[in-house]
Amino acid sequence: VQLQASGGGLVQAGGSLRLSCAVSGVFSVKSLGWYRQVPGKQRELVATMTGRGTTNYAGAVRGRFEITGDNALKMVYLQMNSLKPEDAGVYYCFADNIGGGTSWGQGTLVTVSS
Repeated sequence: VQLQASGGGLVQAGGSLRLSCAVSGVFSVKSLGWYRQVPGKQRELVATMTGRGTTNYAGAVRGRFEITGDNALKMVYLQMNSLKPEDAGVYYCFADNIGGGTSWGQGTLVTVSS
């Protein structure tokens, strides 16, 4: 499974960004999601979505971020609203494969200016 993330950039605090991640490959996935990482800190799970549409969010982003995608789990999006400086980081999309294992995208940088 290959994942290609896009949509990062620079935004002012309070603004919005939409990240996209395209999934390709011959293996099927059971869920997609996004992590983020700030230098010096552990990678943090942001949001996940299953093929049945079940979503889960980190407490820090619940109510501000929304994860969506298609039922085939070939695309996943992360709509980020009311961005805060602490939301800045490199965002990675990932896929949990049905056959086991996790596949990762290359990361897209989100910068939030205060």
